[in-house]
Amino acid sequence: MNLHHMNYHDEYARWQGDPEAFWRTAAAAVDWHHRPQVICDQTRPPFVRWFAGGTLNACYNAVDRHVETGHGDQTALIHVSAMTRAERQFSYLELQHEVAQLAGALQKFGVQQGDLVVIYMPMIPEAVFAMLACARLGAMHSVVFGGFAAPELAARIDDAKPVLVLSASCGLEPGRVIDYKALLDRALTLTRHTPRATLILQRPQLDVPLQAGRDHDWQQVVAAAKPADCVPIEATAPLYVLYTSGTTGKPKGIVRDTGGYLVALDWSMQYVYDARPGEVFFAASDIGWVVGHSYIVYGPLVHRCTTVMYEGKPVGTPDAAAYWRIVANHKVRTLFTAPTAIRAIRREDPHGTQLRQHDVSSLRALFLAGERADPDTVSWAGQQLQLPVIDHWWQTETGWPMVANCLGIEQLPIKPGSPAKAVPGFAIHVVDESGKQVGPGEQGALVAKLPLPPGSLPTLWNNDEQFVASYLTAYPGYYHTGDGGYIDADGYVYVMGRTDDVINIAGHRLSTGELEQALAGHAAVAECAVIGVADELKGTVPVGLVVLKAGVSDTHASLTAQLIDRVRDEVGAVASFKRCLVVARLPKTRSGKFCAPPCGPLPTAATTPCQQRSRIRQYWQKSRRR
Repeated sequence: MNLHHMNYHDEYARWQGDPEAFWRTAAAAVDWHHRPQVICDQTRPPFVRWFAGGTLNACYNAVDRHVETGHGDQTALIHVSAMTRAERQFSYLELQHEVAQLAGALQKFGVQQGDLVVIYMPMIPEAVFAMLACARLGAMHSVVFGGFAAPELAARIDDAKPVLVLSASCGLEPGRVIDYKALLDRALTLTRHTPRATLILQRPQLDVPLQAGRDHDWQQVVAAAKPADCVPIEATAPLYVLYTSGTTGKPKGIVRDTGGYLVALDWSMQYVYDARPGEVFFAASDIGWVVGHSYIVYGPLVHRCTTVMYEGKPVGTPDAAAYWRIVANHKVRTLFTAPTAIRAIRREDPHGTQLRQHDVSSLRALFLAGERADPDTVSWAGQQLQLPVIDHWWQTETGWPMVANCLGIEQLPIKPGSPAKAVPGFAIHVVDESGKQVGPGEQGALVAKLPLPPGSLPTLWNNDEQFVASYLTAYPGYYHTGDGGYIDADGYVYVMGRTDDVINIAGHRLSTGELEQALAGHAAVAECAVIGVADELKGTVPVGLVVLKAGVSDTHASLTAQLIDRVRDEVGAVASFKRCLVVARLPKTRSGKFCAPPCGPLPTAATTPCQQRSRIRQYWQKSRRR
């Protein structure tokens, strides 16, 4: 299927030989208001600025330029809702109208370049309009995943300090309607920061009351607005802030610059995913996560693909053929989802009976990311689809793939358990505790040599110090991914799991600290810890261990149910927290640090749970080897 007549080795060597020339060439694929004067500005180490001096607009590159070049009639966005059993489609011309109109409404509230807007919305087209409308004005957006509860939303509002919050009356889950407005109202009672106003989209499934003076009806405000034009901004200016779980329990605001991100995404669409303008690209994710930002919204639209947005589940809405039905109905060429989704489909349809009821011949490849793709799942999907199943590895921080089988360059042999080799732009190494590179097959910390390529985070929101401490300090000269693994003699990377206090739950990263914080707030709990355990469907799920205060009895069956409900209320259903065990004491090392079994005899000393599990995990590994 490769029409590029390239090979991986030569393309990677071309990047290594002259990175600035490589990215200067890639930058020609996007439209600039003013071309950059400097490709990679490293005058303020360790901070890097890509395409300094250049100006452009992300919304113009994703929408307007395609209309101006005669592609206005091409379908830009297909919204498929399994929850409402309805579909909506928007051409590039219609998308331009919707976005410009909403941007005009935001202007009426004073939103301008440099402002930040929080978006707390379900998987509906208006959420995409909101992201692009912010970008159109040069304002930043910060999308908060709709599965987060009010305290998590409040924490992000307080950190981001938005001038405006855009939301909807409700989200839809199988069998229930989730009142987003009630969650937003509660969050705003918890915040120190007060946004200027909120804009609420009333969905037919739930009409909610609006608070006079603060809340405004989306449809009315947009209908009365005048369309706004694109505002050119600096390539180094932030496009958005996206929060990811930190090991301290406090979310980290990942900053994404504008120019580097657009260049990297367009390059990845062509050379990683082998997607071509006009084709249909379906990333079965959520806009609240980095995959949704990069490969539901900006990547496909900048590359002039048709992007599919799906409101539903991989199974149960209504069956295990939901993805295959979308592929067949819309001639999807590239499908991207999480291994958990494929495991769920396999559990419901182990022999592919429902799959074979749909014509998926349009599909070129299935991409998996967000968590480790176990070889069994990759093998099953490959056998059923008779297509390449491409595992690839990246993070919220990087914004686009670090390690992949780049189909647009050359399809490499697939090794189950490995996402293949480093993508041009990333020099991936494995180092030991001292930062020394280890040999092929030896496990250690996975790191990327600095500087990181375009599209990667330049810093954290209002926190340069934490950016340096979290990512650049542990191994000087490298970006610390927080993942461990090894590289084999052929250069294939194997990612074996997190080395910090973050649990990857079905591709959603949550820190043990934020889960422990919710448990510790219960009046009966003396101390607690959360660990990740293997799960056949989700890869990893959290389990809580709690020690009760003296005099508190655990005979009440409702206690663990209260703790489970508390985590759901404080963190959200996304935590998938369903197991909580009352224990006499937490397992500790001799120094009093928490560790999960097996870890030898359990000391009796009672101290607070450890927040440095990475070292403890290494201790477990050594214990098991012994």
